[in-house]
Amino acid sequence: MSPLDAPPKLAPKQGGPGALPQGGADSRRFIAVGGGRGGVGKSLLAVNLAVYFAQLGKAVVLVDADAGGSNLHTHFGLRAACLATDPNDGGATAMRAALVATSVPGLWLLPAAHDAVAPGFTLRAGRTMRWLSALRELPADYLIVDVGAGHGELAIDLMLAADVPIAVTVPEPPAVETTYRFLRAAFRRRLRRAFMRDKLRSTTLERATAEIGALPAPIDLVRRLAKIDRSLAELAWAEAQALRVQLVVNQTRVRADAEFGAWMSALVSRHYGVVLDELGHVETDDTVWLTVRRNKPLLVDSPTSKSARNIERIARRVLALATSKAEPVRRPPIPMDEPTLYAVLGVTRTASDEEIRRAYKRQREIYATGGLATVSLLDPTQLTAAQRKLDEAYETLLDVMRRRAYDLSTFPDQEPEVLSARTTRPALAAEQLMLQEELTREIGPETEFTGALLRKVRESQGLELGDISAKTKIARTHLQAIEDDRFEDLPAVVYTRGFLVEFAKQLRVDPAMVQKTYLRRMREEMTARGKELT
Repeated sequence: MSPLDAPPKLAPKQGGPGALPQGGADSRRFIAVGGGRGGVGKSLLAVNLAVYFAQLGKAVVLVDADAGGSNLHTHFGLRAACLATDPNDGGATAMRAALVATSVPGLWLLPAAHDAVAPGFTLRAGRTMRWLSALRELPADYLIVDVGAGHGELAIDLMLAADVPIAVTVPEPPAVETTYRFLRAAFRRRLRRAFMRDKLRSTTLERATAEIGALPAPIDLVRRLAKIDRSLAELAWAEAQALRVQLVVNQTRVRADAEFGAWMSALVSRHYGVVLDELGHVETDDTVWLTVRRNKPLLVDSPTSKSARNIERIARRVLALATSKAEPVRRPPIPMDEPTLYAVLGVTRTASDEEIRRAYKRQREIYATGGLATVSLLDPTQLTAAQRKLDEAYETLLDVMRRRAYDLSTFPDQEPEVLSARTTRPALAAEQLMLQEELTREIGPETEFTGALLRKVRESQGLELGDISAKTKIARTHLQAIEDDRFEDLPAVVYTRGFLVEFAKQLRVDPAMVQKTYLRRMREEMTARGKELT
């Protein structure tokens, strides 16, 4: 009998890997995956995030909230079954009865109503809050919810209620446009809920939205409100700053795709005034569709594939975000004026000429005519204006006299900034802190350095292989082979030894210990394979 035919009863965890603990509400984390069009990889990410947390020994409930396209059961080789009753009717008790054990110890599935005659419970948006309350009572450490596609009220409410909301997109115009639309709709929904008990302010909000004539960008709506009611605009701006969504770009193929998340994040910050944090990207990999065809999660079927490693890093950042203490949101004043020329290029006032040139080149790529990142974000007139502003910033800041005159007129009473121009990524910062804490326990006088440990040290410092390759002149492929322990792809020992020493220096770990322990493992492994080192 299939698990879906007779959902098992849950029992308090007694130490076994398959039972769920009766965890307290304080330790429970709610993660929602949605925010985009269909087919971009939301289910892939939700399933494998759930697998990752379960493999850490956590109790996880994976929730299929996509009543219109429920299919999470197929990722585990489970047969679909129509639920006999609406789990929402009996609250958490009915939800427990509907839970299905998966092949991954510690991971349970709450399926959506499949092939039901009546619409599934997740389509009844008016009952969302009661459903969420019952969901949070489930005895799990992590609730991973696959929200499904679109920006309807139910999907937005689930994302807004999550501790870590994750929007998934792909570098294609329809998906990018849908992601931007979701952010606009989520902000409007957040405002409506914030002022729903204040009829006067709700009326003012609707009037300002109607004057704009379309689903407005958050910053545009706030500026319009500022002309009507400054206090209301301040409250709306506070809601905009509190809206924080994580972004994952799936199916990346080329270098520009890998940077696409950072581009979207910067554009949303400047043109919407809300936070879209880049969480990571997943490379295009045939392994993904092969595992889907085999009805197995990627992290179970092909854990060493490049896409699996991408998802593992994303999952680690989600873990760091979910377990880190929330920092107070710093709210800047409402940006009523045009950004400074420094802000246009994304540099500080202490930027050198070379930094300005690099920033200009990057911004021109982002704001290129026909560019992907600005799809639906800027109309042709706005894009042309943005390009002209970039040119103005570049020409002004590279001319010593013009730059000095601009600084005196724009910042007459301020000292030059000394902060880094690099935007802080909360997910990356939380991940680095978590890794650094783990490494203090793992690295000691007798540590044996593996490729995985070297990668962990590198990621804890926020370093990229490309940057290390540029500094050391070691080919990126060789550095990647070191981290992957692909000994057969490394050159002769005399060269590998030098590579290890230079790599260790960049990571600020003991070069002698790194090359000694790594080469010893390399010799043992190659000898076991019947190969000799040269």
